[in-house]
Amino acid sequence: IFADEIYDRLVMDGKKHISIASLAPDLMCITFNGLSKSHLIAGYRVGWMSISGDKTNAKGYIEGIKLLSSMRLCSNVPAQSLIAPALEMLEETDKLVEPGGRVYEQRECIVKLLNDIPGVSVVKPEAAFYCFPKLDIKKFNIHDDERFALDVLRSKKILFTHGGGFHYETPDHFRIVYLPEMAVLKEAGEKLREFLEDYRQID
Repeated sequence: IFADEIYDRLVMDGKKHISIASLAPDLMCITFNGLSKSHLIAGYRVGWMSISGDKTNAKGYIEGIKLLSSMRLCSNVPAQSLIAPALEMLEETDKLVEPGGRVYEQRECIVKLLNDIPGVSVVKPEAAFYCFPKLDIKKFNIHDDERFALDVLRSKKILFTHGGGFHYETPDHFRIVYLPEMAVLKEAGEKLREFLEDYRQID
């Protein structure tokens, strides 16, 4: 099992992350993690992987990983030295996702802004820092979500990813990152509301 658990510390509303490896101790599990999400330092290219469970048939694989990491990946040793102290400060990152914390409050803000726009609805995310709003495609006559995203970008200078960018087939979703400062989120929400007031895609 390969488990990407990079968002394990960004869980809200009393929910708890459970590592997949803990549920299947009899299986070999390779778990990936890092600091870029939990410590809000996107682009900070340092992380780790741990191998747990039954490694009986994985000797060659593990040797290959060790060889690759020591010869080809050119590990960023100065950056790696920050991992241990960062992981000792987890209480600080926990505060981000509690009421009053930056990530928590920005989520509350964007969810309210989006749900207040006629024709837009969003389910409140319980982890990470993205939301995936749904558009009323009949109301807006949307048949091409990429075109919708480009129309918003050109008109209001707001950039988000269309649902099709995540292989979502129906053209009625888009993804928003809610990490910008609250004032920026509010401005973007108001601009999106203005844009959608008279938006209709032409066939």
